Amino acid sequence: MPDVTTTRRAVRAASPPRPPLAVGGLLGVAAVLVALLLAVAGRYGYHRDELYFLAASRHLAWGYVDQPPLTPALAGLARLLFGDWLPGLRLLPAIAAGTLVVVTGLLARELGGGRAAQLLAAACVAGSGVTLATGHLHSTTTYDVLAWAVGLLLVVRLLGTGDRRLWLPVGLVAGVGLLNKASVVQLAGAVLLGMLADRQARRLLASRWLPAGAAVALLLWAPYLAWQAGHGWPQLEVFADLRAEDGGLGAGLAFPPFQLLMTNPLLTPLWVAGLLALLRAGWARPWRPLAVAYLVVVGFYTVVGGKPYYAFGFYPLLFAGGAVWLARRRERRGAGGLPLRRLLPAVAAAAALTVPLLLPVLPPSTLDVVTAVYEDAGETFAWPTYAAQVLAVRDGLPPDERAAAVAVTGNYGEAGALARYGGAWGRDAVFSGHNSAWWWGPPRGDGRVVIVVGGAQGGELLRQRFRSVTMAARLDNGQGVDNEEQGQPIWVCRDLVGTWADTWRGWRHYSG
Repeated sequence: MPDVTTTRRAVRAASPPRPPLAVGGLLGVAAVLVALLLAVAGRYGYHRDELYFLAASRHLAWGYVDQPPLTPALAGLARLLFGDWLPGLRLLPAIAAGTLVVVTGLLARELGGGRAAQLLAAACVAGSGVTLATGHLHSTTTYDVLAWAVGLLLVVRLLGTGDRRLWLPVGLVAGVGLLNKASVVQLAGAVLLGMLADRQARRLLASRWLPAGAAVALLLWAPYLAWQAGHGWPQLEVFADLRAEDGGLGAGLAFPPFQLLMTNPLLTPLWVAGLLALLRAGWARPWRPLAVAYLVVVGFYTVVGGKPYYAFGFYPLLFAGGAVWLARRRERRGAGGLPLRRLLPAVAAAAALTVPLLLPVLPPSTLDVVTAVYEDAGETFAWPTYAAQVLAVRDGLPPDERAAAVAVTGNYGEAGALARYGGAWGRDAVFSGHNSAWWWGPPRGDGRVVIVVGGAQGGELLRQRFRSVTMAARLDNGQGVDNEEQGQPIWVCRDLVGTWADTWRGWRHYSG
């Protein structure tokens, strides 16, 4: 009886070659997406997380309270290349989104799809809401989605060819992804469960290449784990806060319905068809474990709760499966019906309907309407205005107090805004107790004059820490946009009780 390796080699030799790659078309779709993202990259302003990443890039480390080092390091690279130019910071996310589009086309090709199927799948991912939103911002999610898609591309190839050596590059991609976000662990766990549940795929786990790939991933992830261990595993506290905010029965029950809306409601039927095809179609039999893995992830977040986009890394694969299913269905009907390429304008129209809600193309006066659908849009607005108001409070102090003044903000966005717009004082004399910013303190001096921004430290608590506390102003964006900063107090506090060394631990607060 031939062994498994010999059998799989025979299957690979007998299997048809992969269809031609739609190089020009995929690059064209990716280029349109990148051009759109860069065209609006400078509108509104920084997101609070982007300001945080820029600040973190001035304190490079192997880890941070709330994330591994990759995204802050990439922010530092952008700052080195482009200075304080906002479109420069958002160039890499736009390229990552364009790369995701190309990877989607490659997924369709691995599933047996020709050029038309590749283009349809790629266009659907380009027009998906999460792709537009994350491609606009420099965020951990931007690179996390790409890492999932590339990892799944390699696993699709592994399942289709039986080439166990692919476990090594899978481990490499997983390791790089883990340097950006720990959610790659969930992807790996779900894929392994899907393969364990499948008799054919289970054989691929019995290979020395799998532990070799896992070792590569762990080796890449090890410096971050060492940082976390050395700092008391603060990420666990951040996870607990995220669970309290986004977990629970309500969030869990809302997770599956949101999957129908998150990509783009008009495009949802295609990925649903792809999921069903991967689960049931004979031609998709080798990749059934990945459809099971998707259901595992959705089931997990239905139980524990989570943000709706947590499963988005699977959708390039599902769109690819749907496009291939549609192409095969058309072939069975003798090439009747609408050619797949004719669907591309409809996909573009569907994407255009969501662009005003996810990208900054409308005037700021409409933000209250936009934030009702996409809350993060409000967090990209008015940071220069808020920073100027804090600086005005500082400049209104007597000269001797102004020279000694430091600031402590309620969150890392406020601290990042002052670091970006507050000159040398903003970079050197502004601190925060929020997440990793706490580790960059305590402030210098004796606490004679401290400007406290934001409501995290309420007036009563401040009066316990200082002998004099006066509210000097409130943040106001001037447009009435109800974001997280609007209306927050600016306090002038004098004469710290004790020293910073005594009290700084009390300013620390972690949140997701």
